[in-house]
Amino acid sequence: MEDFKKLFDSFSKLKIGVIGDVMLDTYMWGKVDRISPEAPVPVVSLNNKEYRIGGAGNVALNCKSLGADVFVLSVAGNDAEAELLDELFSSNGINTDYLIKSAERITTSKTRIISRNQQMMRLDAEVTNDLTGKDEKILLDVVKDFIASQQPDIIIFEDYNKGVLTEKIIEEVIALCKKSNVITAVDPKRKNFFSYQHTDIFKPNLKEVKEGLNLLFDKVNLPLLQDIHVELEKLLQHKISFITLSEKGVFYQQDNKSSIIPSHFRNIADVSGAGDTVIAVASMVYAATKNIHLMAEVANIAGGLVCEEVGTVTISKEKLLHECELLLS
Repeated sequence: MEDFKKLFDSFSKLKIGVIGDVMLDTYMWGKVDRISPEAPVPVVSLNNKEYRIGGAGNVALNCKSLGADVFVLSVAGNDAEAELLDELFSSNGINTDYLIKSAERITTSKTRIISRNQQMMRLDAEVTNDLTGKDEKILLDVVKDFIASQQPDIIIFEDYNKGVLTEKIIEEVIALCKKSNVITAVDPKRKNFFSYQHTDIFKPNLKEVKEGLNLLFDKVNLPLLQDIHVELEKLLQHKISFITLSEKGVFYQQDNKSSIIPSHFRNIADVSGAGDTVIAVASMVYAATKNIHLMAEVANIAGGLVCEEVGTVTISKEKLLHECELLLS
């Protein structure tokens, strides 16, 4: 029987770098009781404002929540939003020594205006162009320094198509990781889907797989997913396919070992951020055990747990440990 307490205690020995698009999420809550005299739009009387870490930062938060030593590798703007992000990371115990502030771009920020638990509007401020050659070089130098000085166990690529993960960054960072025996895990997006070659864990969701491989199907079964793994392996030469299947659970395959793990019954409140939790948990369990079945089982439970809460939340280590002991022992 798996000793989950021992496994979860071992997470504190892990050093993890999260590379990708970090964002600042702003939530504004207010009350609407009239329409503006200037235009046919509601007037929101602001009651509360909160800043949260978003994007790749949410993966870092999940890793930290499980006890790992976590470092952010990214490029933000040289602006007030980046300062806020820096403060938020630091207050959560996440290292920002490798977070670059560039005058060439702004920090991606998303502002949500909410009244009576209903999101009324989202304002996005972002630059989605690839990093400039200058920023690319700075980030690569920073990653080299991080790997040499910190000797991490894992680097997680969290791609939101905002320009930090360029083809060159992806290729060179994976090569650096291979050279230094650092595990690589990827949560891809469509733009760079096939740039992530030779990684250890490739974790798209089913929609991303369909788009990436131009597939049309409704019914999901094991033979179909095994064929998808073979196709992905031809194109990516990666080790493990780990595909999330929404309410159907997760699928994994490495070599000839594969399985669909069905999801556990949950009262789903909100699916946002579940993918971030899944990649964080899967990476950590794999790094600690090299057991892909256990990796998939625990990540599947974690993804379901965070869906029970409203908004993007990080996984609770205690709650996840309790659920694993309950459902998997």
